Order: sequence, then C-alpha cells, then structure tokens
Amino acid sequence: MISTAAYTPRVLSLLRIVTAFLFIQHGTAKLLHLPHVAMFDSLQPLSFFGFAGMLEIVGGALVLIGWFTRPAAFILSGEMAVAYFMAHAPQGNFLSPMLNQGESAVLYCFIFLFLSAAGGGAWSVDAARGKAAA
Repeated sequence: MISTAAYTPRVLSLLRIVTAFLFIQHGTAKLLHLPHVAMFDSLQPLSFFGFAGMLEIVGGALVLIGWFTRPAAFILSGEMAVAYFMAHAPQGNFLSPMLNQGESAVLYCFIFLFLSAAGGGAWSVDAARGKAAA
C-alpha cells in the first residue's frame, strides 16, 4: 500500500504557492493596474481598498515564498473575513456566498486560515530556515 503522508508537505506547498500567486493579482490589480480591472481605475492608494491591495501584495508575497507563513496567512485570513462581511454579506444571502459574489473571499479566508495552522510546507523559506537552525 502506498502512503500518501510523504506527499502531504509538498502538496501543502503547492496549495500555498498557487493560492498566493492568485491572491497577489488582486493587490496588483488594485495598485499597479495589472491585470487591468476597470473598477480599480480611480482607486486611491491610501484608501481602504488601497490598504487591502498593499496587504495582498506584501502578505501574498510572504506566503508565496513561505516566509513568516503562519502570521502572514493569519492576517490575510482576517482580511478576507472582513472583505466578506463588509462587501459581500450586506448584498444579501448571507449564508449563500454564491449569490452575493463572496465565494472567493470565503475560500481565501479558509485556505489562509488553514495555512496559518499548517505552515508553509516542505518547499518554503520557513522550512529551509528550520532545517538550518536544527
């Protein structure tokens, strides 16, 4: 019988890397207009959404490389919870994110919450630093 436990740290790293890569694009769309999203054309960098964009770029980069993964992911999980309750839930259908366009916020929230508990996995700066310290 093949044990899948040996693959878990690597698959965790893949989840972390892909999630962070996709998440960073939300921040770059807000602040750097790349990719271009028309609703962010007049966004002020020092606004609430501008601050969210900064968190998404900096926190997403930390999670992407797996450095300070747990605290960065925890903060990003909180950001996504705030995004859901401030932007999506007030649109109605509180318990149905599919109807208030909040699915991605909920998924990011819980993936980042999981990463804050599980860590960065095998392919992370955190894991490399842990091996060097040991």
